[in-house]
Amino acid sequence: MARGKIQLRRIENTTSRQVTFSKRRNGLLKKAYELSVLCDAEVAVLIFSQKGRLYEFSSNSEIQKTIDRYRRSTYDMDTYKSNLDQCILHLKQETTDMERKIELLEVSLRKLSGECLGSCSIDEIQMIGDQLERSLSSIRARKAQLFDDQIQHLQAKVSGGI
Repeated sequence: MARGKIQLRRIENTTSRQVTFSKRRNGLLKKAYELSVLCDAEVAVLIFSQKGRLYEFSSNSEIQKTIDRYRRSTYDMDTYKSNLDQCILHLKQETTDMERKIELLEVSLRKLSGECLGSCSIDEIQMIGDQLERSLSSIRARKAQLFDDQIQHLQAKVSGGI
């Protein structure tokens, strides 16, 4: 004979509620025991009745050991989440710093290429000019070195081939 589906709501009749509590409590404790035996799981169940009476089941010798393990586990998870939040905050700050540096480098590049000079003071323009002169000097020195190397290579080729 199949059982009918019941609607989940508070049972108003006190006697029926107590009988249902007792049967379902025993069923829940039995299932917890079966789960612990069949699956070698650590199980703890705490039930407080309406009158405040405590019913408990633990698969190991003391329910307190399971509760302590639960607390350690949740503490570890809270610590992990806290560390993750700190890491995310650090990365956001680093991103903001990098964006600021990129903006400064873009402004500097525009100034070196001759753009956006309208807001520059005489001293800034003088510094940009000096920087460009130093850069041009380095470029010319490297160019001269490459030409010299190429000339020596061609001379060695010509003298070796004659």
